[in-house]
This record gives sequence, C-alpha cells and structure tokens, in this order.
Amino acid sequence: MTRPYALVPLMFVLATAGFLGTFSLAIEGQTTVASATEAPAGFDNLTNGFLTQDEFIAAQTVFEERDDIAEGLGPVYNAQSCAECHQNPLTGGVSQVSEVRAGHRDFNGDFVEAPGGSLINDRAIDASIQERVPGAENVRTFRISTNTLGMGFVESINSNTLVAIARNQPAQSGGLIAGQFIQVPVLESDPAVRGGRFGWKNQHASLLSFAADAYLNEMGITNTLVPAENTSLGLSVARFDNVPDPEDSDDVAEFAAFMRSTKVPPRDTVLANAANAIAGANLFNQIGCNICHVPSITTSAPGTIINGGAFTVPAALGNKIIHAYSDFLLHDIGTGDGIVQNGGQSTANKLRTVPLWGLRTHGRHMHDGQTLTFNESILRHAGEARGVTNNYRALSAAQRTQILTFLKSL
Repeated sequence: MTRPYALVPLMFVLATAGFLGTFSLAIEGQTTVASATEAPAGFDNLTNGFLTQDEFIAAQTVFEERDDIAEGLGPVYNAQSCAECHQNPLTGGVSQVSEVRAGHRDFNGDFVEAPGGSLINDRAIDASIQERVPGAENVRTFRISTNTLGMGFVESINSNTLVAIARNQPAQSGGLIAGQFIQVPVLESDPAVRGGRFGWKNQHASLLSFAADAYLNEMGITNTLVPAENTSLGLSVARFDNVPDPEDSDDVAEFAAFMRSTKVPPRDTVLANAANAIAGANLFNQIGCNICHVPSITTSAPGTIINGGAFTVPAALGNKIIHAYSDFLLHDIGTGDGIVQNGGQSTANKLRTVPLWGLRTHGRHMHDGQTLTFNESILRHAGEARGVTNNYRALSAAQRTQILTFLKSL
C-alpha cells in the first residue's frame, strides 16, 4: 500500500533466525494464556470492545470522511477516503479497488523503484502532474485493496508467535515451504522495529504506521509520522500544494483506533455447518493448505507491550483466538510481483499469505485481483506451494468441490 521509506529494516530469514528473541521480539513477553476466548465476529458495525460504541462510530466517521484539496488532498493521490478502498460489505472491508506499482531491475538484478517511489498514483489535482508508468519501469503490478476488519487482533499477535509458526514449517525439515519473517520500522517509535504483518509485503507492523503511510500515499495527506509530501515521478509538486505540512495531526490516530475496534469477519454459519464445507475444511488441512493458511492463532496476553513501547495490548484484543487463515509471513508461491518495499531484495518475489477470513465478500483474488474463481486461485499457486497444489489436483472432482465449498463459507 505504501511507497518504500528510506528506513532500513532489520530483516531475518527464518531458517537462520534462531536469535530473534534478543531483539525487539523480547519485549513482547508472554504469548498465550490458558483462558483464551474467541475474538468477536460480525458484519454489524459494532465495536469489539476496544472503543465504546460512541467512540467507534466517531472513529468510523473519520475513516469514511472524504478529504478535499483545502484539507491537503494530493497533489497526487489514489482516493479521497479510507472507506473508498475498504468498503465491502461494510466500512473497513475489502474492495475491488487496486493500485499500481512499478520499477525496474538494475544490472545486478536488484529491484529499483520508479522515480519518486514504486507507487504510481492514479489521480492528481492538476493534469500537469498526473503520474503514468514510465516505459523504462518494466516491473509492474496491480495491488488489490486489503481487508482491515479485525486488524487490531492481527496487530496484537506476538511476533514470537509468527517466528514459531515459521520455524515449524516444512523447510525446517527439508521441505519447500519456508515463511520469511521480517522486522520493519514502527514509525511512531523510531528507530524501533517489529515483525511485519500488514500490507502485501508485510511492510508495516503497527496500525498507526499503516494508517499514516496510507494517508500520505493513498490520499496525499502528510501527517506527523510521515510529514514530507510525495512527488510526481520524482518531480516536486510544491507549487500545487497550498496546505502547510503536516496536513493532519490526529486523523491517523482515529483511523488506527477504528481498525483496532472492528470485529473479525464472520463465517457464513449456514454454509460453514454444511457437510460439504466441513469435509472441505478437513481436506484443506490434509493436503497442506493450512501450513501457510493457519486456521487459528491466539493473540498476545493483555498488558503485553508492543510497537516499540507505543501500544499495550488491551483486554479487548488480548488472549483472543482468531481464524484469519494466514501465517502473516512472506512466501514465494510463483506469483511474486518483483516489487521491493521494506523487506530487502530477498522479498521481491514474495508476498504475505493472504488472510482468507472474509474471502466470500469479494470476487477478485490474489495480490493483483487478476484471478476470479477460488479454483483458479488455488491452481495459480506454485513455488513453495507447488506440492500442496499438486495434492489438490490429485483430489477427485467431488473432493475439490468440498474444498471450494469450505472457502465459500469464509
């Protein structure tokens, strides 16, 4: 979702990450408690308890608010509000809206972003600064908007939990699947880093950082965490920008508070209890889909300090069981877009395992939105997932239908 920053992340490939706990992970403390309970689920515009209902509505209103030029919109941008891209079936959800990223490879084969950053904005407040992909930038991709519902629980997952998931994946015993855990800057606690989990490249670890980044890069509005205006393909847009920087001082905190207070996407309970869906869930696990699409994760204990000391996991988010169906790690499944953000060159062709919760709420799949059916999405998996995909191919037509029925229930 973001243009890369100049900040350099502390990054580890899990196969060699035996000492991760000595860094920022160590302060995240206890990961689970015996009395964990299910995270609240629902498409109902009700708070999960992080905020009061009145506070939730106020934060949601800011998330939905359309900004204009007088408020700092642009000069180059993609949308006028957060809800413009996160709005199905309700505010905070996924959508069909995509963005464009581009760059090229140098003589060493390393990715180099387009002038001004890999994000090519689709809109501008003046036609003379409209961004277009330069012909020389031949590494190109679309990025579909992501779901933000339930993200407060994802933020509250202990980084050590993600490390443990990666260490237990088959590559540790000679298999192909090897999730990469990276640590990325926490903008509100500079120079702190934390395990990335947000965005297609895991480029953010905190929702406040995620919100601040998106406010600049998607709406062109500078803020206290990201105070410098973007360019138009590397060229200054200062003569079109009449609002002093930073253009926002508190909206990003409201964006983060809204996301932290949303419930997780619910299952279709009727379909989930159907015999085919239950059988499909079992087959999903048996053929190995659950290695990356992890069915259940428990968040950190309440009181755990995260985000470099900037956030303490509250009771509403702590010690909750979520069913995101993701390991929140980076993998090469043969669909990589070649783009590098906060993770370094080794992540160019890797993407975060897409969380499958809420899958039934959108019809365009994979990172680029170019795949339109669940079956095609599965068959598109290669690379690390080749063996699992072959397992799926080997199933009978009836068994494949059962897995697809399960996916339709999510």
